[in-house]
Amino acid sequence: MPVAGLVPAPRQEHAQADLLVRNAKVFTGDPDRPEARAVAIRDGRVAALGDDHDLAHLVGPGTKVVDALGRRVIPGLNDSHLHVIRGGLNYVLELRWDGVRSLRHALAMLREQAGRTPKGQWIRVVGGWTAEQFAERRMPTVAELNAAAPDTPVFVLHLYQSALMNRAAVRAAGFTRDTPDPRGGQIVRGRDGEPNGVLLAAPSALILYSTLAKAPTLDEADKRTSTRHYLRELNRFGLTSAVDAAGGFQNFPDNYATVVDLARSGELSLRIAYHLFPQTAGQELADLKRWTEMVKPGDGDEWLRLNGAGENLTWAAADFENFSEPRPELGGYEPEFERAVRLLLTNGWGFRLHATYDETIRRDLAVFEKLAAEGLFPGGNRWLFDHAETVSADSLDRIAALGGAVSVQNRMSFQGTAFRDRYGAEAAAHAPPVRAMLDRGLTVAAGTDATRVSSYNPWVALHWLVTGRTVGGTALHPAGNRVDRETALDLYTRGGARLTGEQDVKGSLRDGWYGDLAILSDDFLTVPEDVIPEIESVLTVVGGRIVYATAEYEGLDEAVPPVVPEWSPVAHFGGYQSGARQASLVAEAVAESEQHRLWRVARGSTPDTPPAFLDPCFQH
Repeated sequence: MPVAGLVPAPRQEHAQADLLVRNAKVFTGDPDRPEARAVAIRDGRVAALGDDHDLAHLVGPGTKVVDALGRRVIPGLNDSHLHVIRGGLNYVLELRWDGVRSLRHALAMLREQAGRTPKGQWIRVVGGWTAEQFAERRMPTVAELNAAAPDTPVFVLHLYQSALMNRAAVRAAGFTRDTPDPRGGQIVRGRDGEPNGVLLAAPSALILYSTLAKAPTLDEADKRTSTRHYLRELNRFGLTSAVDAAGGFQNFPDNYATVVDLARSGELSLRIAYHLFPQTAGQELADLKRWTEMVKPGDGDEWLRLNGAGENLTWAAADFENFSEPRPELGGYEPEFERAVRLLLTNGWGFRLHATYDETIRRDLAVFEKLAAEGLFPGGNRWLFDHAETVSADSLDRIAALGGAVSVQNRMSFQGTAFRDRYGAEAAAHAPPVRAMLDRGLTVAAGTDATRVSSYNPWVALHWLVTGRTVGGTALHPAGNRVDRETALDLYTRGGARLTGEQDVKGSLRDGWYGDLAILSDDFLTVPEDVIPEIESVLTVVGGRIVYATAEYEGLDEAVPPVVPEWSPVAHFGGYQSGARQASLVAEAVAESEQHRLWRVARGSTPDTPPAFLDPCFQH
């Protein structure tokens, strides 16, 4: 944007900055130089930091100058556990309830979407919400889904616990009274024996995901557009990097083709380090062996690179995290698991492991300690546990001794009440024990595990790290297991970079490091705690490119193609529903309704009585 008083300097062209952000409160993340007022970026990297006058000589005819207007600038955020590749392939097909504050509003969105969804397509609400966030403090009922969308299949996923389906979705999924319950799951039935639209993870979530997989998918061109819009949505919150944790129904190389294509054409707006996850039980070792012969960690570039295997290596070693069900008892998975770990380490591969419970972590560590006797741990390959909600102090010491790391996610923002109700307040106070991890000097990184449980909004996760509260306001963590705001930012910036071996080029604003930053709508370091989840970026920069811009900077970012298909929920509602945006829409709707009512009253077409404002969905 034009800035009065700055005159392009007659300097050599190679010395000019491509982008200069000035008049800012810059949190650099660098302990040796924690603050600055301006950042200059050239050739995708930080060229200089300092005061406005210090960097004025870097402004030339080709320099884009952005006035931060005194706002807070931070290094770009890095989600260390995000299912970004899978999420991008489906983003435009999903109706997001992330951030919606009332069930009434959520059902109104669903009913409106049913009116535009063509025959044969589904409405799918896939994670990012919990009943605790609603004013009503409850989930929708199947009857409400049927009333909102009588003929359009509706699938609503709720955490790792359950899914709700209307009658049309039950038919579309092919469920009948004769459909058997899959292993670890339950198709709930009515008194007549027919499926009633409720699916339960008992405790395995595979029933939920396999049912979702029956819905129509996008063609290759639309997957590309969908991924670009999902990355733009992540940029909206200041994310500039993510570590993709792979996951179920994400096959390599097929489901990676879209991000590979975008990387080749220079259209990624988020740096992605990805993992490979064996998909078929009984075939895991064969898949891992084949991949070690095809690719190796580090393949790629600063935009898209392979980081290792996981978050599962063998299906038998995976515990399930449905806190509404008892902890699952795993069988004797160690022999096959040991072979998988040995295969990876001897081929120079790191890995990440899904492990919710300390019981699983202890068993995994016993395998690692056996291999450590052969010199494989610590052996120079990066490895980590994901989640680790109930990890013990003894296990943390063993992880540290073996050179491991931990990636924590704010799943307790959404599942914390269910966890507390099952295991008690004392256990919930240390689930996971973030402070104990840091006190031991462990490498710890933060993320969301979006999108099928938590929301992809990183500020919800940062709020949880700082306050220890769920999205519904329930206090879980005492002060001793919370972190200050600067530490939380480190976990969300340099933490992820440490997991990918990029800690010397990414995660801080320093000379020569990646030019990734965000100008925030509110100052994370000073705003009241309850404002933290409402923070967004007003301008996001990745590698010197402005990839997201709004407010005073609208129009400065790179263009993206329109959302397709036209009936997409994202095309109408967008993604995360911010509180400010919702308040504005609700206020407008109420004002408009009242104006219409008064107009009808004046003409005698309606009695002069207050409106009921009763949604028809709630009459069933």
